[in-house]
Amino acid sequence: MIKKKYIDLFHVKPGKKVKLKDYETGWTQNKEFEEFGKDKLKERANEVLQQSQTDLAEVQQRLYADDRYSLLIVFQAMDAAGKDGTIKHVMSGVNPQGCQVFSFKKPSSEDLDHNFLWRYMKNLPERGRIGIFNRSYYEDVLVVKVHPELLQNLPDGKRGKSFWEGRYEDLNAFERHLERNGTKILKFFLNISKDEQKKRFLERLERPEKNWKFSSSDLPERGYWDEYMDVYEDAISATSTEWAPWYIIPADNKWAMRAIVADIITTTLQDLDLKFPVVTEEQLAKLAEARKKLEAE
Repeated sequence: MIKKKYIDLFHVKPGKKVKLKDYETGWTQNKEFEEFGKDKLKERANEVLQQSQTDLAEVQQRLYADDRYSLLIVFQAMDAAGKDGTIKHVMSGVNPQGCQVFSFKKPSSEDLDHNFLWRYMKNLPERGRIGIFNRSYYEDVLVVKVHPELLQNLPDGKRGKSFWEGRYEDLNAFERHLERNGTKILKFFLNISKDEQKKRFLERLERPEKNWKFSSSDLPERGYWDEYMDVYEDAISATSTEWAPWYIIPADNKWAMRAIVADIITTTLQDLDLKFPVVTEEQLAKLAEARKKLEAE
């Protein structure tokens, strides 16, 4: 487990005004970790990841058996930050029957004819399960804010000065509703630097087995880097709450990013005090009778 004082470095406290330049994109760049040294820190991160994978597999069983809670994990990031790899490595030990991953692409015409939360609501995890949103309803205050021409067709008077503040209010109310009904929410912004993104884009272009990962839209969207940093700051500042916190995770070192995310997810579930159902005396008697019948065959 990572010490709480380190996890607190990534947790965005409710009401805090976020400036992403204040958050290091590389874990080892932070002075808090100078005592370790990079090699030892990487070794420790791998240990944390492995232990979290083991613990997560166990606590997932209790989540399912307890049947009171669900967990919704939201991943947001710039392209090439490592969302897919993080999901793969962190969740590698869980039972796939209890975990669902949804990746949200361009909305369909049907999606656009409903409220902006509609397509996400259909894919929320039921009790006992873990749901992962690879990109999420936050796209509607991120990419749509950078590209307002993508905004769905709304009545006149709905696009005024307070429009985006209204969207943040909707998001907070939506997440509050989910939390009140047993859905625990964790939101991760994988914070990659512009230089590291360039490095990963070049790797995708240079290695044939990674060519498919490069999209024709990657470079044009990279040109909006500053605008995206601004909208991420606004969204995270407005929507990191006690019931649905944001974590800004350094993403330049994948081994660090995965360890931090895995630890936060596992610790969050463990803190729910999940329990296996208690077997009653009557049920125990029936189990004993079933055992006798089987042994007598």
